[in-house]
Amino acid sequence: MDRLCRGRLTGCIIPVLIIVAMSYILFLGEWLPGTFRAASLPLSDVLFRSMYNDEGMFGIITTISSANIALFMIFGAFLVTSGASDFVIEFAKIVAGRFRGGSAFVAVFASALTGTISGSAVANTASTGVITIPLMKANGFRAMFAAGVEASASTGGQIMPPIMGAGAFVMVSYTGISYGTIVLYSIVPAILYFLSIAFIVRVEAMKHGIGIEQSNIVDRHKLTAGALNFLLPLGVMTYMLVSGWTPSYAACVAIATLIVTSWFTPNRMTPAKICEALALGMKTSIMTAVLLVAVGLVNNAVTTSGLANTFALMIAQWSQGSLIFALLLIAVASLVLGMGLPVTAAYIVLAILSAPALSGMLADGLVVEQLVAGISDPAKAAMFMLVDSPHVAKVPSGMTAAEAQQLVSAMPFELAVVIRPAIVDAATMTTLLLTAHLIIFWLSQDSNVTPPVCLAAFTAAGIAGSPPMATGFQAWKIAKGLYIIPLLFAYTPMIGGSLWEVIHVGFFSLFGIYAFTTLIQRYSEGPIPIWMYPVILSAAATTFWPLHLVANIAGAAVIVTVVVVTARAGRRLL
Repeated sequence: MDRLCRGRLTGCIIPVLIIVAMSYILFLGEWLPGTFRAASLPLSDVLFRSMYNDEGMFGIITTISSANIALFMIFGAFLVTSGASDFVIEFAKIVAGRFRGGSAFVAVFASALTGTISGSAVANTASTGVITIPLMKANGFRAMFAAGVEASASTGGQIMPPIMGAGAFVMVSYTGISYGTIVLYSIVPAILYFLSIAFIVRVEAMKHGIGIEQSNIVDRHKLTAGALNFLLPLGVMTYMLVSGWTPSYAACVAIATLIVTSWFTPNRMTPAKICEALALGMKTSIMTAVLLVAVGLVNNAVTTSGLANTFALMIAQWSQGSLIFALLLIAVASLVLGMGLPVTAAYIVLAILSAPALSGMLADGLVVEQLVAGISDPAKAAMFMLVDSPHVAKVPSGMTAAEAQQLVSAMPFELAVVIRPAIVDAATMTTLLLTAHLIIFWLSQDSNVTPPVCLAAFTAAGIAGSPPMATGFQAWKIAKGLYIIPLLFAYTPMIGGSLWEVIHVGFFSLFGIYAFTTLIQRYSEGPIPIWMYPVILSAAATTFWPLHLVANIAGAAVIVTVVVVTARAGRRLL
Protein backbone atom coordinates (compact mmCIF):
# COMPACT_ATOMS: atom_id res chain seq x y z
CA MET A 1 0.00 0.00 0.00
CA ASP A 2 2.87 2.33 0.81
CA ARG A 3 4.39 1.74 -2.62
CA LEU A 4 0.99 2.39 -4.20
CA CYS A 5 0.72 5.78 -2.47
CA ARG A 6 4.17 6.71 -3.74
CA GLY A 7 3.22 5.88 -7.34
CA ARG A 8 5.16 7.81 -9.93
CA LEU A 9 2.12 9.04 -11.82
CA THR A 10 -0.18 10.67 -9.28
CA GLY A 11 0.86 9.70 -5.77
CA CYS A 12 -1.92 9.07 -3.27
CA ILE A 13 -3.92 12.25 -3.95
CA ILE A 14 -5.97 10.86 -6.87
CA PRO A 15 -6.98 7.64 -5.02
CA VAL A 16 -7.98 9.68 -1.96
CA LEU A 17 -9.94 12.10 -4.15
CA ILE A 18 -11.76 9.17 -5.80
CA ILE A 19 -12.66 7.68 -2.42
CA VAL A 20 -13.99 11.02 -1.17
CA ALA A 21 -15.97 11.61 -4.40
CA MET A 22 -17.53 8.15 -4.39
CA SER A 23 -18.34 8.44 -0.69
CA TYR A 24 -20.00 11.80 -1.33
CA ILE A 25 -22.61 10.36 -3.69
CA LEU A 26 -22.97 7.10 -1.75
CA PHE A 27 -23.56 8.39 1.78
CA LEU A 28 -21.40 11.38 2.73
CA GLY A 29 -23.60 13.97 0.97
CA GLU A 30 -26.53 13.26 3.28
CA TRP A 31 -24.43 14.02 6.35
CA LEU A 32 -23.12 17.40 5.21
CA PRO A 33 -24.94 20.63 6.05
CA GLY A 34 -25.95 23.59 3.88
CA THR A 35 -25.16 23.85 0.19
CA PHE A 36 -22.96 20.75 0.22
CA ARG A 37 -25.84 18.50 1.22
CA ALA A 38 -26.74 16.02 -1.54
CA ALA A 39 -29.02 13.00 -1.89
CA SER A 40 -27.33 9.62 -1.75
CA LEU A 41 -27.56 7.00 -4.49
CA PRO A 42 -27.62 3.19 -4.25
CA LEU A 43 -24.35 1.40 -4.89
CA SER A 44 -25.73 -0.22 -8.04
CA ASP A 45 -26.61 3.19 -9.53
CA VAL A 46 -23.22 4.62 -8.67
CA LEU A 47 -21.39 1.69 -10.28
CA PHE A 48 -23.58 1.83 -13.40
CA ARG A 49 -23.05 5.60 -13.81
CA SER A 50 -19.33 5.23 -13.18
CA MET A 51 -18.98 2.61 -15.91
CA TYR A 52 -21.44 3.66 -18.61
CA ASN A 53 -22.16 7.37 -18.10
CA ASP A 54 -20.62 9.90 -20.51
CA GLU A 55 -18.94 11.53 -17.50
CA GLY A 56 -17.73 8.19 -16.07
CA MET A 57 -14.57 6.11 -16.31
CA PHE A 58 -14.91 5.31 -20.01
CA GLY A 59 -16.84 8.40 -21.05
CA ILE A 60 -15.93 11.51 -23.00
CA ILE A 61 -12.64 12.24 -21.18
CA THR A 62 -11.25 8.74 -21.76
CA THR A 63 -12.43 8.76 -25.37
CA ILE A 64 -10.32 11.87 -25.94
CA SER A 65 -7.29 9.97 -24.71
CA SER A 66 -7.82 7.04 -27.07
CA ALA A 67 -8.83 9.14 -30.09
CA ASN A 68 -6.38 12.05 -29.95
CA ILE A 69 -3.89 12.16 -27.10
CA ALA A 70 -2.36 8.73 -27.84
CA LEU A 71 -1.72 9.64 -31.49
CA PHE A 72 -0.11 12.95 -30.61
CA MET A 73 2.18 11.28 -28.07
CA ILE A 74 3.14 8.68 -30.65
CA PHE A 75 3.91 11.50 -33.10
CA GLY A 76 6.09 13.17 -30.44
CA ALA A 77 7.92 9.88 -29.90
CA PHE A 78 8.57 9.61 -33.66
CA LEU A 79 10.06 13.11 -33.63
CA VAL A 80 12.36 12.22 -30.74
CA THR A 81 13.43 8.92 -32.31
CA SER A 82 14.10 10.56 -35.69
CA GLY A 83 16.56 13.07 -34.23
CA ALA A 84 14.25 16.09 -34.32
CA SER A 85 14.91 16.80 -30.64
CA ASP A 86 18.66 17.00 -31.36
CA PHE A 87 17.93 19.58 -34.04
CA VAL A 88 15.97 21.62 -31.47
CA ILE A 89 18.97 21.84 -29.11
CA GLU A 90 21.48 22.72 -31.84
CA PHE A 91 19.18 25.30 -33.43
CA ALA A 92 18.59 26.87 -30.02
CA LYS A 93 22.36 27.24 -29.58
CA ILE A 94 22.59 29.18 -32.84
CA VAL A 95 19.68 31.50 -32.07
CA ALA A 96 20.14 32.13 -28.35
CA GLY A 97 23.65 31.02 -27.43
CA ARG A 98 25.36 34.29 -28.39
CA PHE A 99 23.54 36.48 -25.85
CA ARG A 100 24.76 37.28 -22.37
CA GLY A 101 23.81 34.32 -20.20
CA GLY A 102 23.20 32.56 -23.50
CA SER A 103 23.06 29.03 -22.10
CA ALA A 104 19.89 29.91 -20.18
CA PHE A 105 18.39 31.44 -23.32
CA VAL A 106 19.22 28.16 -25.06
CA ALA A 107 17.21 26.36 -22.37
CA VAL A 108 14.23 28.66 -22.87
CA PHE A 109 14.32 28.49 -26.66
CA ALA A 110 14.95 24.75 -26.75
CA SER A 111 12.08 24.11 -24.35
CA ALA A 112 9.80 26.27 -26.50
CA LEU A 113 10.70 24.26 -29.60
CA THR A 114 10.51 20.96 -27.73
CA GLY A 115 7.10 22.06 -26.49
CA THR A 116 5.91 22.01 -30.09
CA ILE A 117 6.52 18.26 -30.19
CA SER A 118 5.92 17.31 -26.55
CA GLY A 119 2.91 18.05 -24.41
CA SER A 120 4.61 16.85 -21.24
CA ALA A 121 6.55 19.17 -18.95
CA VAL A 122 8.41 16.31 -17.27
CA ALA A 123 9.44 14.74 -20.59
CA ASN A 124 10.50 18.18 -21.83
CA THR A 125 12.59 18.76 -18.71
CA ALA A 126 14.26 15.36 -18.92
CA SER A 127 15.06 15.58 -22.65
CA THR A 128 16.43 19.14 -22.80
CA GLY A 129 17.56 19.55 -19.19
CA VAL A 130 20.37 17.00 -19.40
CA ILE A 131 22.01 19.33 -21.95
CA THR A 132 20.92 22.82 -20.92
CA ILE A 133 21.29 22.62 -17.12
CA PRO A 134 25.00 21.68 -17.18
CA LEU A 135 25.52 24.44 -19.78
CA MET A 136 23.85 26.99 -17.51
CA LYS A 137 25.91 25.93 -14.51
CA ALA A 138 29.10 26.16 -16.56
CA ASN A 139 27.99 29.62 -17.69
CA GLY A 140 27.89 30.78 -14.05
CA PHE A 141 24.20 30.41 -13.14
CA ARG A 142 23.34 29.02 -9.74
CA ALA A 143 22.29 25.35 -9.85
CA MET A 144 18.91 26.13 -8.32
CA PHE A 145 18.24 28.93 -10.81
CA ALA A 146 19.34 26.77 -13.74
CA ALA A 147 16.97 24.00 -12.67
CA GLY A 148 14.17 26.53 -12.09
CA VAL A 149 14.59 28.00 -15.57
CA GLU A 150 14.48 24.58 -17.19
CA ALA A 151 11.42 23.47 -15.19
CA SER A 152 9.46 26.67 -15.82
CA ALA A 153 10.40 26.72 -19.52
CA SER A 154 9.50 23.06 -19.89
CA THR A 155 6.13 23.77 -18.29
CA GLY A 156 5.44 25.82 -21.39
CA GLY A 157 5.36 22.56 -23.34
CA GLN A 158 1.75 22.15 -22.19
CA ILE A 159 0.71 25.52 -23.64
CA MET A 160 2.91 25.64 -26.75
CA PRO A 161 1.13 24.81 -30.05
CA PRO A 162 0.71 22.72 -32.05
CA ILE A 163 1.07 19.76 -29.64
CA MET A 164 -0.35 21.06 -26.38
CA GLY A 165 -1.04 19.17 -23.17
CA ALA A 166 -3.76 16.56 -22.76
CA GLY A 167 -5.98 19.19 -21.13
CA ALA A 168 -6.26 21.02 -24.47
CA PHE A 169 -8.02 18.00 -25.97
CA VAL A 170 -10.35 17.86 -22.98
CA MET A 171 -11.06 21.54 -23.61
CA VAL A 172 -12.25 20.65 -27.11
CA SER A 173 -14.87 18.38 -25.58
CA TYR A 174 -15.98 20.89 -22.94
CA THR A 175 -16.26 23.91 -25.27
CA GLY A 176 -17.17 22.36 -28.62
CA ILE A 177 -14.43 24.47 -30.25
CA SER A 178 -12.04 22.79 -32.69
CA TYR A 179 -8.50 21.98 -31.60
CA GLY A 180 -7.14 24.05 -34.50
CA THR A 181 -8.94 27.15 -33.19
CA ILE A 182 -7.56 26.60 -29.70
CA VAL A 183 -4.07 26.25 -31.21
CA LEU A 184 -4.43 29.57 -33.07
CA TYR A 185 -5.58 31.42 -29.94
CA SER A 186 -2.68 29.93 -27.95
CA ILE A 187 0.22 31.06 -30.15
CA VAL A 188 0.65 34.64 -28.89
CA PRO A 189 0.11 33.79 -25.19
CA ALA A 190 2.68 30.99 -25.42
CA ILE A 191 5.22 33.40 -26.95
CA LEU A 192 4.55 35.87 -24.13
CA TYR A 193 5.12 33.16 -21.54
CA PHE A 194 8.51 32.12 -22.91
CA LEU A 195 9.59 35.74 -23.26
CA SER A 196 8.64 36.30 -19.60
CA ILE A 197 11.15 33.59 -18.68
CA ALA A 198 13.73 35.08 -21.03
CA PHE A 199 13.34 38.43 -19.25
CA ILE A 200 14.16 36.96 -15.85
CA VAL A 201 17.15 35.16 -17.39
CA ARG A 202 18.43 38.46 -18.75
CA VAL A 203 17.97 40.23 -15.42
CA GLU A 204 19.67 37.38 -13.52
CA ALA A 205 22.61 37.44 -15.93
CA MET A 206 23.04 41.20 -15.49
CA LYS A 207 22.59 41.02 -11.72
CA HIS A 208 25.32 38.42 -11.24
CA GLY A 209 27.63 39.51 -14.08
CA ILE A 210 27.22 36.32 -16.09
CA GLY A 211 28.79 36.48 -19.54
CA ILE A 212 28.66 34.43 -22.72
CA GLU A 213 29.53 30.75 -22.52
CA GLN A 214 31.89 30.05 -25.40
CA SER A 215 31.58 26.26 -25.18
CA ASN A 216 28.15 26.18 -26.81
CA ILE A 217 29.59 24.49 -29.90
CA VAL A 218 26.95 23.61 -32.48
CA ASP A 219 26.94 20.04 -33.76
CA ARG A 220 26.34 20.67 -37.46
CA HIS A 221 25.66 16.98 -38.15
CA LYS A 222 22.78 16.84 -35.64
CA LEU A 223 21.49 20.16 -36.91
CA THR A 224 21.27 19.10 -40.55
CA ALA A 225 20.24 15.49 -39.85
CA GLY A 226 17.20 16.44 -37.78
CA ALA A 227 16.08 19.65 -39.51
CA LEU A 228 13.88 18.10 -42.19
CA ASN A 229 12.40 15.57 -39.73
CA PHE A 230 11.35 18.44 -37.47
CA LEU A 231 10.19 21.13 -39.87
CA LEU A 232 8.24 19.23 -42.55
CA PRO A 233 6.06 16.91 -40.40
CA LEU A 234 5.33 19.67 -37.89
CA GLY A 235 4.47 22.07 -40.71
CA VAL A 236 2.09 19.52 -42.24
CA MET A 237 0.38 18.95 -38.89
CA THR A 238 0.00 22.68 -38.19
CA TYR A 239 -1.44 23.31 -41.66
CA MET A 240 -3.96 20.48 -41.32
CA LEU A 241 -5.08 21.59 -37.86
CA VAL A 242 -5.58 25.18 -38.99
CA SER A 243 -7.39 23.96 -42.12
CA GLY A 244 -9.98 22.16 -40.03
CA TRP A 245 -8.88 18.52 -40.27
CA THR A 246 -9.44 16.42 -37.17
CA PRO A 247 -6.48 16.18 -34.77
CA SER A 248 -6.33 12.38 -35.09
CA TYR A 249 -6.16 12.51 -38.90
CA ALA A 250 -3.57 15.32 -38.79
CA ALA A 251 -1.41 13.27 -36.39
CA CYS A 252 -1.59 10.17 -38.63
CA VAL A 253 -0.63 12.13 -41.75
CA ALA A 254 2.21 13.87 -39.87
CA ILE A 255 3.58 10.48 -38.70
CA ALA A 256 3.47 9.14 -42.26
CA THR A 257 5.14 12.32 -43.54
CA LEU A 258 7.92 11.98 -40.97
CA ILE A 259 8.60 8.34 -41.90
CA VAL A 260 8.87 9.16 -45.61
CA THR A 261 10.88 12.33 -44.96
CA SER A 262 13.40 10.47 -42.80
CA TRP A 263 14.38 8.28 -45.76
CA PHE A 264 16.05 11.34 -47.28
CA THR A 265 18.05 12.14 -44.11
CA PRO A 266 20.81 10.33 -42.18
CA ASN A 267 18.26 9.51 -39.42
CA ARG A 268 16.19 7.01 -41.38
CA MET A 269 13.18 5.48 -39.69
CA THR A 270 13.88 1.78 -40.08
CA PRO A 271 11.37 -0.87 -38.95
CA ALA A 272 13.30 -1.16 -35.67
CA LYS A 273 13.13 2.61 -35.06
CA ILE A 274 9.43 2.69 -35.96
CA CYS A 275 8.76 -0.03 -33.37
CA GLU A 276 10.86 1.90 -30.84
CA ALA A 277 8.88 5.09 -31.47
CA LEU A 278 5.55 3.25 -31.21
CA ALA A 279 6.60 1.68 -27.91
CA LEU A 280 7.77 5.01 -26.49
CA GLY A 281 4.58 6.78 -27.57
CA MET A 282 2.30 4.10 -26.16
CA LYS A 283 4.22 4.04 -22.87
CA THR A 284 3.62 7.73 -22.27
CA SER A 285 0.03 7.66 -23.53
CA ILE A 286 -0.89 4.74 -21.27
CA MET A 287 0.09 6.75 -18.19
CA THR A 288 -2.11 9.62 -19.34
CA ALA A 289 -4.98 7.24 -20.14
CA VAL A 290 -4.86 5.71 -16.65
CA LEU A 291 -4.98 9.19 -15.13
CA LEU A 292 -7.98 10.23 -17.24
CA VAL A 293 -9.89 7.04 -16.40
CA ALA A 294 -9.35 7.74 -12.71
CA VAL A 295 -10.38 11.38 -13.07
CA GLY A 296 -13.54 10.17 -14.83
CA LEU A 297 -14.74 8.77 -11.51
CA VAL A 298 -14.37 12.18 -9.87
CA ASN A 299 -16.05 13.86 -12.83
CA ASN A 300 -19.01 11.47 -12.56
CA ALA A 301 -19.45 12.15 -8.84
CA VAL A 302 -19.29 15.93 -9.30
CA THR A 303 -21.76 15.90 -12.20
CA THR A 304 -24.20 13.44 -10.65
CA SER A 305 -24.36 15.23 -7.30
CA GLY A 306 -24.70 18.74 -8.78
CA LEU A 307 -21.58 19.83 -6.90
CA ALA A 308 -20.36 21.77 -9.94
CA ASN A 309 -23.41 24.06 -9.81
CA THR A 310 -22.94 24.47 -6.07
CA PHE A 311 -19.31 25.48 -6.49
CA ALA A 312 -20.22 27.91 -9.29
CA LEU A 313 -22.83 29.51 -7.03
CA MET A 314 -20.28 29.81 -4.22
CA ILE A 315 -17.77 31.57 -6.48
CA ALA A 316 -20.47 34.02 -7.61
CA GLN A 317 -21.50 34.71 -3.99
CA TRP A 318 -18.00 35.00 -2.50
CA SER A 319 -16.72 37.25 -5.29
CA GLN A 320 -19.82 39.51 -5.05
CA GLY A 321 -19.79 39.97 -8.82
CA SER A 322 -16.12 41.03 -8.89
CA LEU A 323 -14.21 39.28 -11.69
CA ILE A 324 -10.82 39.92 -10.11
CA PHE A 325 -11.89 38.29 -6.84
CA ALA A 326 -13.32 35.34 -8.79
CA LEU A 327 -9.99 34.94 -10.58
CA LEU A 328 -8.18 35.13 -7.25
CA LEU A 329 -10.42 32.40 -5.79
CA ILE A 330 -9.82 30.16 -8.81
CA ALA A 331 -6.07 30.82 -8.65
CA VAL A 332 -6.00 29.82 -4.98
CA ALA A 333 -8.02 26.68 -5.76
CA SER A 334 -5.60 25.90 -8.59
CA LEU A 335 -2.66 26.42 -6.27
CA VAL A 336 -4.12 24.00 -3.72
CA LEU A 337 -5.00 21.41 -6.35
CA GLY A 338 -1.58 21.82 -7.94
CA MET A 339 0.08 20.76 -4.70
CA GLY A 340 -1.29 17.25 -5.12
CA LEU A 341 -2.63 16.68 -8.62
CA PRO A 342 -0.96 16.39 -12.02
CA VAL A 343 -1.69 19.15 -14.53
CA THR A 344 -4.40 17.41 -16.53
CA ALA A 345 -6.27 16.23 -13.45
CA ALA A 346 -6.05 19.69 -11.84
CA TYR A 347 -7.43 21.31 -14.99
CA ILE A 348 -10.32 18.85 -15.35
CA VAL A 349 -11.39 19.15 -11.71
CA LEU A 350 -11.11 22.94 -11.72
CA ALA A 351 -12.87 23.25 -15.10
CA ILE A 352 -15.80 21.15 -13.94
CA LEU A 353 -16.18 23.21 -10.78
CA SER A 354 -15.46 26.78 -11.87
CA ALA A 355 -15.62 27.21 -15.68
CA PRO A 356 -19.42 27.81 -15.77
CA ALA A 357 -19.19 30.47 -13.06
CA LEU A 358 -16.19 32.19 -14.64
CA SER A 359 -17.69 32.29 -18.15
CA GLY A 360 -20.91 33.62 -16.64
CA MET A 361 -19.08 36.45 -14.90
CA LEU A 362 -17.27 37.32 -18.14
CA ALA A 363 -20.69 37.47 -19.83
CA ASP A 364 -22.00 39.71 -17.06
CA GLY A 365 -19.62 42.42 -18.24
CA LEU A 366 -21.35 42.44 -21.61
CA VAL A 367 -24.77 42.42 -19.95
CA VAL A 368 -23.75 45.53 -17.99
CA GLU A 369 -22.80 47.26 -21.25
CA GLN A 370 -26.22 46.42 -22.72
CA LEU A 371 -28.00 47.75 -19.63
CA VAL A 372 -26.06 51.02 -19.78
CA ALA A 373 -27.07 51.48 -23.42
CA GLY A 374 -30.65 50.36 -22.76
CA ILE A 375 -32.47 47.22 -23.95
CA SER A 376 -35.26 48.14 -26.36
CA ASP A 377 -36.45 44.58 -27.02
CA PRO A 378 -39.55 44.19 -24.78
CA ALA A 379 -39.07 40.42 -24.40
CA LYS A 380 -35.47 40.77 -23.24
CA ALA A 381 -36.25 43.75 -21.00
CA ALA A 382 -39.12 41.84 -19.36
CA MET A 383 -36.72 39.15 -18.15
CA PHE A 384 -35.17 41.66 -15.73
CA MET A 385 -38.54 42.25 -14.06
CA LEU A 386 -37.88 39.12 -12.01
CA VAL A 387 -34.85 40.78 -10.42
CA ASP A 388 -35.36 42.43 -7.06
CA SER A 389 -33.71 45.78 -7.79
CA PRO A 390 -34.88 49.42 -7.85
CA HIS A 391 -33.14 49.89 -11.22
CA VAL A 392 -35.37 47.47 -13.14
CA ALA A 393 -37.57 50.30 -14.48
CA LYS A 394 -34.54 51.85 -16.22
CA VAL A 395 -33.74 48.76 -18.29
CA PRO A 396 -35.40 49.98 -21.54
CA SER A 397 -33.97 53.53 -21.37
CA GLY A 398 -30.51 52.80 -19.94
CA MET A 399 -28.73 53.55 -16.67
CA THR A 400 -25.33 54.36 -15.21
CA ALA A 401 -22.59 51.74 -15.10
CA ALA A 402 -22.82 51.55 -11.29
CA GLU A 403 -26.58 50.97 -11.44
CA ALA A 404 -26.18 48.32 -14.13
CA GLN A 405 -23.54 46.54 -12.03
CA GLN A 406 -25.85 46.56 -9.00
CA LEU A 407 -28.71 45.16 -11.10
CA VAL A 408 -26.55 42.34 -12.48
CA SER A 409 -25.23 41.54 -8.99
CA ALA A 410 -28.82 41.25 -7.75
CA MET A 411 -29.74 38.60 -10.35
CA PRO A 412 -30.35 35.17 -8.78
CA PHE A 413 -28.01 32.48 -10.10
CA GLU A 414 -30.86 30.54 -11.74
CA LEU A 415 -32.14 33.66 -13.52
CA ALA A 416 -28.67 34.78 -14.61
CA VAL A 417 -28.17 31.45 -16.41
CA VAL A 418 -31.26 32.25 -18.50
CA ILE A 419 -30.63 35.97 -19.08
CA ARG A 420 -26.99 35.76 -20.22
CA PRO A 421 -27.58 33.73 -23.42
CA ALA A 422 -30.62 35.89 -24.23
CA ILE A 423 -28.61 39.13 -24.09
CA VAL A 424 -25.23 37.90 -25.37
CA ASP A 425 -25.11 36.20 -28.78
CA ALA A 426 -24.15 32.54 -29.06
CA ALA A 427 -20.78 33.11 -30.77
CA THR A 428 -19.67 35.51 -28.04
CA MET A 429 -20.84 33.13 -25.31
CA THR A 430 -18.73 30.38 -26.90
CA THR A 431 -15.70 32.69 -26.97
CA LEU A 432 -16.24 33.56 -23.31
CA LEU A 433 -16.48 29.87 -22.43
CA LEU A 434 -13.18 29.26 -24.24
CA THR A 435 -11.65 32.22 -22.39
CA ALA A 436 -12.73 30.77 -19.06
CA HIS A 437 -11.27 27.37 -19.91
CA LEU A 438 -7.98 28.88 -21.12
CA ILE A 439 -7.69 30.85 -17.87
CA ILE A 440 -8.20 27.66 -15.86
CA PHE A 441 -5.92 25.67 -18.16
CA TRP A 442 -3.10 28.17 -17.68
CA LEU A 443 -3.57 28.44 -13.94
CA SER A 444 -3.53 24.65 -13.61
CA GLN A 445 -0.07 24.50 -15.21
CA ASP A 446 1.48 25.61 -11.92
CA SER A 447 1.05 22.00 -10.83
CA ASN A 448 4.44 21.36 -12.47
CA VAL A 449 6.24 24.03 -10.44
CA THR A 450 4.21 24.24 -7.22
CA PRO A 451 5.68 22.57 -4.13
CA PRO A 452 5.26 20.11 -2.53
CA VAL A 453 4.37 18.12 -5.69
CA CYS A 454 6.14 19.67 -8.70
CA LEU A 455 7.41 16.89 -10.92
CA ALA A 456 9.07 19.11 -13.54
CA ALA A 457 10.99 21.06 -10.88
CA PHE A 458 12.00 17.86 -9.08
CA THR A 459 13.23 16.35 -12.35
CA ALA A 460 15.30 19.46 -13.05
CA ALA A 461 16.63 19.48 -9.46
CA GLY A 462 17.82 15.90 -9.89
CA ILE A 463 19.79 16.88 -12.98
CA ALA A 464 21.20 20.07 -11.41
CA GLY A 465 21.95 18.56 -8.01
CA SER A 466 20.00 21.31 -6.25
CA PRO A 467 17.56 21.04 -3.30
CA PRO A 468 14.23 19.81 -4.77
CA MET A 469 11.87 21.94 -2.67
CA ALA A 470 13.90 25.12 -3.01
CA THR A 471 14.11 24.50 -6.75
CA GLY A 472 10.32 24.19 -6.82
CA PHE A 473 9.91 27.62 -5.22
CA GLN A 474 12.47 29.09 -7.63
CA ALA A 475 10.64 27.63 -10.64
CA TRP A 476 7.32 28.90 -9.28
CA LYS A 477 8.74 32.45 -9.13
CA ILE A 478 10.19 32.23 -12.63
CA ALA A 479 6.89 30.94 -14.06
CA LYS A 480 5.02 34.10 -13.07
CA GLY A 481 3.63 34.33 -16.60
CA LEU A 482 1.19 31.57 -15.65
CA TYR A 483 -0.59 34.16 -13.48
CA ILE A 484 -0.13 37.35 -15.52
CA ILE A 485 -1.30 36.07 -18.91
CA PRO A 486 -4.66 34.70 -17.65
CA LEU A 487 -5.43 38.26 -16.52
CA LEU A 488 -4.90 39.34 -20.12
CA PHE A 489 -7.39 36.67 -21.20
CA ALA A 490 -9.98 38.09 -18.80
CA TYR A 491 -9.54 41.83 -19.33
CA THR A 492 -8.32 42.22 -22.91
CA PRO A 493 -9.45 40.98 -26.35
CA MET A 494 -6.50 38.58 -26.59
CA ILE A 495 -9.00 35.73 -27.02
CA GLY A 496 -11.52 36.41 -29.76
CA GLY A 497 -10.15 39.78 -30.80
CA SER A 498 -8.94 40.76 -34.27
CA LEU A 499 -5.35 40.05 -35.32
CA TRP A 500 -4.39 43.70 -34.82
CA GLU A 501 -5.95 43.77 -31.33
CA VAL A 502 -4.12 40.60 -30.31
CA ILE A 503 -0.79 41.96 -31.59
CA HIS A 504 -1.42 45.32 -29.88
CA VAL A 505 -2.20 43.72 -26.53
CA GLY A 506 0.65 41.21 -26.80
CA PHE A 507 3.30 43.78 -27.79
CA PHE A 508 2.64 46.28 -25.00
CA SER A 509 2.11 43.51 -22.46
CA LEU A 510 5.75 42.56 -22.95
CA PHE A 511 6.79 45.88 -21.38
CA GLY A 512 4.52 45.24 -18.40
CA ILE A 513 5.80 41.70 -17.92
CA TYR A 514 9.39 42.94 -18.04
CA ALA A 515 8.53 45.61 -15.47
CA PHE A 516 7.14 43.00 -13.08
CA THR A 517 10.29 40.93 -13.61
CA THR A 518 12.49 43.85 -12.57
CA LEU A 519 10.36 44.42 -9.46
CA ILE A 520 10.61 40.76 -8.45
CA GLN A 521 14.38 40.72 -8.98
CA ARG A 522 14.88 44.34 -7.77
CA TYR A 523 17.22 44.73 -10.70
CA SER A 524 17.01 45.68 -14.39
CA GLU A 525 20.17 46.44 -16.35
CA GLY A 526 21.42 47.72 -13.01
CA PRO A 527 20.13 48.08 -9.41
CA ILE A 528 16.73 49.75 -9.00
CA PRO A 529 16.43 52.43 -6.28
CA ILE A 530 13.44 52.19 -3.97
CA TRP A 531 11.89 55.45 -5.18
CA MET A 532 11.62 53.95 -8.68
CA TYR A 533 9.37 51.04 -7.60
CA PRO A 534 6.03 52.94 -7.72
CA VAL A 535 7.06 54.51 -11.04
CA ILE A 536 7.69 51.07 -12.56
CA LEU A 537 4.47 49.67 -11.10
CA SER A 538 2.40 52.54 -12.51
CA ALA A 539 4.06 52.23 -15.92
CA ALA A 540 3.42 48.49 -15.96
CA ALA A 541 -0.27 49.06 -15.21
CA THR A 542 -0.62 51.47 -18.15
CA THR A 543 0.97 49.00 -20.58
CA PHE A 544 -1.75 46.50 -19.70
CA TRP A 545 -4.56 49.01 -20.32
CA PRO A 546 -6.44 47.27 -23.15
CA LEU A 547 -6.26 49.00 -26.54
CA HIS A 548 -5.47 52.44 -25.07
CA LEU A 549 -2.62 53.40 -27.39
CA VAL A 550 -1.58 56.65 -25.68
CA ALA A 551 -1.42 55.07 -22.22
CA ASN A 552 0.37 52.01 -23.61
CA ILE A 553 3.04 54.10 -25.35
CA ALA A 554 3.52 56.27 -22.26
CA GLY A 555 3.97 53.24 -20.01
CA ALA A 556 6.36 51.57 -22.45
CA ALA A 557 8.39 54.79 -22.71
CA VAL A 558 8.76 54.96 -18.91
CA ILE A 559 9.92 51.35 -18.75
CA VAL A 560 12.46 51.92 -21.54
CA THR A 561 13.72 54.97 -19.60
CA VAL A 562 14.13 52.80 -16.50
CA VAL A 563 16.21 50.34 -18.53
CA VAL A 564 18.46 53.14 -19.81
CA VAL A 565 18.87 54.75 -16.36
CA THR A 566 19.64 51.46 -14.60
CA ALA A 567 22.06 50.45 -17.37
CA ARG A 568 24.08 53.62 -16.75
CA ALA A 569 24.00 52.98 -13.01
CA GLY A 570 25.14 49.40 -13.60
CA ARG A 571 28.10 50.53 -15.71
CA ARG A 572 29.21 52.95 -12.97
CA LEU A 573 29.36 50.02 -10.53
CA LEU A 574 31.75 48.07 -12.75
